[in-house]
Amino acid sequence: MNDRKVALITGSATGVGAATALLLARRGYNVLINYSRSEAEALDSQAACDAAGADTLMLRGDVAVDADCRALVDAAMARWGRIDALVNNAGVSTFTGAANWDVLDAETFQRIFAVNAVGGFQMVRACEPHLKAVQGSIVNVSSVAGSLGIGSSVPYIASKGAVNSMTLYLARALAPEVRVNAVCP
Repeated sequence: MNDRKVALITGSATGVGAATALLLARRGYNVLINYSRSEAEALDSQAACDAAGADTLMLRGDVAVDADCRALVDAAMARWGRIDALVNNAGVSTFTGAANWDVLDAETFQRIFAVNAVGGFQMVRACEPHLKAVQGSIVNVSSVAGSLGIGSSVPYIASKGAVNSMTLYLARALAPEVRVNAVCP
């Protein structure tokens, strides 16, 4: 163990998640790189964070599965003994367009909602006592889709609206020990 802060970033193999992991690594954090499908990209993200001076841990896990969420937290605690920041970045969508209703089924809707909204909740629940112990922070990566009602598909829009509402609730419920915000690219 050392005194470096620790960030757990879901969906950190590519895109916003990988960029966030690298930014935090450059700012002195150790980082847990999480991925569900993109192992090669996760290895690249891990290598970049290692090169930036972070101690890293890379784990596969599906945030829609509560046991996977708890395993990510347990691994971070076993490795570093703390979690200072949780970035709920993992997300999925489908690109159906506004009027293409027949391509959406309940299974697709539920999968998108499970990853984008339920997964974030499960991660918060698993991390909460550790974040409280260090007065840490949570950043939920959401989308303007959840506020404006525009986006790739109805389930994506609904899931991001849920993330935005959940962020408001969590900010009140976890204050003042844990700071909770959302970013909406």
